[in-house]
Amino acid sequence: MAREKGLFENIDIDSSVAVYVQIENHVQFAIASGRLKADDQLPSVRELSERLDVNPNTVAKSYRDLEVMGFLYTRRGMGVYINKGVEGKCREQCQKKTIARIHEVVAEAKAAGMTQKEIRDICNASFSSEVGPYAPTPKALLAQAKASKAK
Repeated sequence: MAREKGLFENIDIDSSVAVYVQIENHVQFAIASGRLKADDQLPSVRELSERLDVNPNTVAKSYRDLEVMGFLYTRRGMGVYINKGVEGKCREQCQKKTIARIHEVVAEAKAAGMTQKEIRDICNASFSSEVGPYAPTPKALLAQAKASKAK
């Protein structure tokens, strides 16, 4: 069973990202990175909903969506498992989604007057951070914002 430490520990119910989307993304990230492999079993809907303190329907929706996407399969009475041969597809989808988000953020930063060096420094600091997705932005990163005179 996929009880690997940390798989769902970064689910943040206070995030602006819906909990079911966070669950879906965490499963996809784990498949893409190789932490979850074909035929690994996920926690039951009830177990994960209790662990995260969310409605079981939230977890069920995530699992259903991931099954429709082709990443999971259900064995009635046995549980939910990772499908075979989905690693490459999952990695590509995660990369495309992430690249699009990075592009959007960099474009916003440029529009706000940030330099390439400032953007790079923040990216490097963020990459070095031990904070997972959906967690609040570390104060050290926010401290890099500086007021500057208009050009």
